[in-house]
Amino acid sequence: MSQYQSLLLIINPALRHSPAMSHAAALAKASGANLHIAALIPSFKWLSLLEEGDRESGRERYLQDHRGWLEAQAENLRGRGIEVTTEVAWAEDMKQDIIEHVTDLQSDVLIKEVQHESALKRAFFTPLDWHLLRHCPVPVFLVGGSSFVLPRKVVAAVEVSDIESTDNELNDRIIKQACSLAMQCNAELHLLYACDISAAFLAEMGGLTLADLTKELRRDLEKSFIELADRFGVPSDRRHLIEGNPVTVLSEFANEHNVDVIVMGRVQSHGVGKLLGSTTEHILYQVPCCVLAV
Repeated sequence: MSQYQSLLLIINPALRHSPAMSHAAALAKASGANLHIAALIPSFKWLSLLEEGDRESGRERYLQDHRGWLEAQAENLRGRGIEVTTEVAWAEDMKQDIIEHVTDLQSDVLIKEVQHESALKRAFFTPLDWHLLRHCPVPVFLVGGSSFVLPRKVVAAVEVSDIESTDNELNDRIIKQACSLAMQCNAELHLLYACDISAAFLAEMGGLTLADLTKELRRDLEKSFIELADRFGVPSDRRHLIEGNPVTVLSEFANEHNVDVIVMGRVQSHGVGKLLGSTTEHILYQVPCCVLAV
């Protein structure tokens, strides 16, 4: 049985050529899941300038225009054998409304197009996508620049900094999600660990030299990575342990190997006291593909 029974796609109806709809439809078709498309519209401030009667009629006309368009899209998808439901509604609080939709519909995964925000804006405001990564109760599939609506190459990005780490449970969830996605889409599955041997790992050197400790640490990490790959039966030619900053490694790997989806955790740790969420959040603006955050 497919891991997905119910998919929720959130779109901005003003952007009528969003690739997220094609990706959601392809995933629904491959998995046999139901697809609900919610077009949520932020309330327009200019409507408050109108008289009350004009305001209500203006809001309704705007909704009806988008409902007609969305229903036409849904009919095309139904013609392909996909079970689709739709809604168009105003969103007073976009972040909270999306989370409530996920909960009320008991969705298995939330699908949404990546909303690019400038570094300056991110410094002062939490982007919507980051909020969803932090608070959504189900996996979040953020559609980036992948050219194939049905993935051909899926990468499970794991963290194996400590064989006894609590990351092990998260690694299992990441790999299982990636395996299931690859199986449903008949895609290649790759396992990648961006090994960041930084000062955070070298806090206690004891009597060892820096070179000795680095070599020993890398050997231990490689051993843990191989054991993880063996446990899930990942072929040796699809295992990748690459030293470097995780964001840089994932971005370069995705570009060089034409990756379609990176599956990664929303909370991990790279060194003492650093939340892993930041890697997933920042990767959204770096990789030319989709990200499935578990």
